[in-house]
Amino acid sequence: MMGEPILKLSGFRTVGAALAACMAGALPTAASAAACPRTDHAAEAATSTMRAMYAAATADDETAFRATIAPDFYAFDNGRRFSGAELFGLIKAAHAAGKTYVWTVPSPDVHVACDVAWLTHVNNGSVNDASGRQPRTWLESAVLRFQDGRWRISFFHSRRQPAT
Repeated sequence: MMGEPILKLSGFRTVGAALAACMAGALPTAASAAACPRTDHAAEAATSTMRAMYAAATADDETAFRATIAPDFYAFDNGRRFSGAELFGLIKAAHAAGKTYVWTVPSPDVHVACDVAWLTHVNNGSVNDASGRQPRTWLESAVLRFQDGRWRISFFHSRRQPAT
């Protein structure tokens, strides 16, 4: 008979522990949901970040460029992996050599899942140098994260398409 109340008490503790574990597991989800941007503007804001990256690169504005990328940013371009500093340096060196680029982000396909967005688009732009303007097309994709109240690019990939 003495064991019966202990079992009931032990069962209550087990149920209580299970409820506490469920509640504790739900807390990070609630905190994460609070960190998600407004979904009605998230795709537009992520696209604006991509356009801001191109505007900063076009103007050789390293401060503005860094404001669009995450601290762990990297890119695949020209068949190589680049850090943010390396990619910006490559663009700046091309500008110093007399090249100017026109980059576009027309009609991107954007998907958002809370604080992560991925974006793909066909960049129909050009490269201008002493020989004139050469139209270029790049297939591009990016992964962005919502950090500190804004979208920042974590990963960027660009592949130039052959002229048709």
